[in-house]
Amino acid sequence: MGKVAIVTDSTAFLEPGVAQELGINVVPLNIHLGDEVLRDGIDITPEAFFLRMEQSGVVPRLSPPSVETFERVYAGLHTRTDEILSIHISAHLNQTLNHAERGAESLLGRCSIMVIDSMTTSLGLGILAKAAAKAAQDGADLDEIVRIVRGMIPHIYLVLYVDQMDYLERGNRVGRAQAILGTMLNIKPLLFVEDGEIIPLEKVRTHEKAIEKLFEFVAEFSELKQAAIVQRIPHPTEETNMLLERLEPIFPDIEFPIIQYGPVLASHIGPSAMGVVVYEAPEW
Repeated sequence: MGKVAIVTDSTAFLEPGVAQELGINVVPLNIHLGDEVLRDGIDITPEAFFLRMEQSGVVPRLSPPSVETFERVYAGLHTRTDEILSIHISAHLNQTLNHAERGAESLLGRCSIMVIDSMTTSLGLGILAKAAAKAAQDGADLDEIVRIVRGMIPHIYLVLYVDQMDYLERGNRVGRAQAILGTMLNIKPLLFVEDGEIIPLEKVRTHEKAIEKLFEFVAEFSELKQAAIVQRIPHPTEETNMLLERLEPIFPDIEFPIIQYGPVLASHIGPSAMGVVVYEAPEW
């Protein structure tokens, strides 16, 4: 039948029009704000999401697409292909991967569906989905695309620092005493996504020191292929410009676009975080 179909979820950062251009099927997560349930990226934008958080004071809850949703998506794609690659947000951050795997069972024996944990989210997941879709357009089969994606996953990194520790406390990443003391001392934890899980890296006390740590992290890469600054708003802040001023002389040929992180990361780290995503060129 047709080429391999690529499926991802709404936590993947994809530039406007890219999903349609490359034929990437994006399944939205569900955002719960009080009694209201909204589809991520369809019923609400990141800007509106953060505004609602501020105005309502309600802590958002996110739920994965239902198993039935994945069953419908896969069944629709099966009408034109026998091979599907479904690549999703880290299983440590959301249950989307589990629901995708269960949804794939409905076509067991009739369609080859490979469900992969990206071990990341946001731009990292978007990079993987785009690479998979481009390989599919070039005629690669499912096994070859899976090999490409799995080879890329260990080369994608995400480091963040946060201003508010209460979200880390809710996620059991720091204890209550740590959160209270950290707030009192103006401590800003640096977090690293490792093996798909958000883990504390170290602590600093000023924005300037946090920016310095982000710079030092990125500067370690000699074969930087793609990178971006991840933050709440899509335009530069004072901190963003500080980081860009440090990075641009070292990486004159690399662009550092500013992208918004979405509701899933916000539910884990809060609405006032900043970080960098790095994709290091793998050695094939």
